[in-house]
Amino acid sequence: MSVVLFIVLIAIIIALSVALYQKTTNALCISRRRLDGKTVIVTGGTAGMGLHIATDLAHRGARVIVACPFEDEGTNARKQIVEETGNENVVYKYLDLGSLQSVRQFAADILKTEDRLDVLLNNAGVLVPGDFLTSDGMNFIMQVNYYGTFLLTLLLIPLLKKTGKPGEASRIITTASVTHRVAKIDIEHFNKTNYWKRYEIYSNSKLCIVLFAHELSKRLKGSNVVINNVDPGFVGTRIYDSANKTLGSFVTSATKILFKTPWEGAQTALHVALDKKAGEVSGAYFMNCRRIQAAKHACCAKTAKVLWDESVRLVKVTEDELEQCFK
Repeated sequence: MSVVLFIVLIAIIIALSVALYQKTTNALCISRRRLDGKTVIVTGGTAGMGLHIATDLAHRGARVIVACPFEDEGTNARKQIVEETGNENVVYKYLDLGSLQSVRQFAADILKTEDRLDVLLNNAGVLVPGDFLTSDGMNFIMQVNYYGTFLLTLLLIPLLKKTGKPGEASRIITTASVTHRVAKIDIEHFNKTNYWKRYEIYSNSKLCIVLFAHELSKRLKGSNVVINNVDPGFVGTRIYDSANKTLGSFVTSATKILFKTPWEGAQTALHVALDKKAGEVSGAYFMNCRRIQAAKHACCAKTAKVLWDESVRLVKVTEDELEQCFK
């Protein structure tokens, strides 16, 4: 029994040490910048980190558009943000990143109803809900986390370019993950089902996000639009429920204690959305509110170009649409 107690004690000490280290090194966004007159979109801005990001930006006076595929959640989130911030200029719009049609409808609505877009914060994503193909013929996890985001971003570039100006670029922020470092470059098989373990699909989708930012930053050079990645770290949100409801609840609680709460996880995205210097770089990777180096294989220009061409083909972006983005 004494041996068991000793092992338990050591485990507790290690857990507390990890928690102490994480909580003392989690950086906070310190910007006091106001966003009056600015418009931001936060995908997945109705729960978890996204809700904290959207609420903070609304506090700063921005027009905030939160998007998700769950109407009740969206309506309730909009109400909560308005009540907390007193900012009535908050809008919920339906967006299902797992449907190319939904992405196109959302983007068309934004282009029709909004006269500016200062920040596009691609926060929405899933973990491992299932390994199946969508009606568009893409792996569900890959489509929600990457291909849907890829299409949405391209369709909104004309409005971002219209808004950006010298010294105050419009900002695209994509949510990456430390798991991109263990992903495999196998573009030909990214959309296969029953080929990858589900956690591998998630890692692959985050690798694609980083490669996308690398390629798009080159194509946007000189346009007064920048794109950067943010790595929130391990954050305790309900995203873990997709693996197993009971286990997910335990992991969520443990992650909040040992690593980051959703509010803490939101800080790097806020930093990159608000910090002056962050708005002067493009294609960069941020974690804990500072710029760090992404994995070497996520910065390969050749791989990024191959992925770009394949993504354009899969999401059916037309030549006219590309010309509108990069003319």
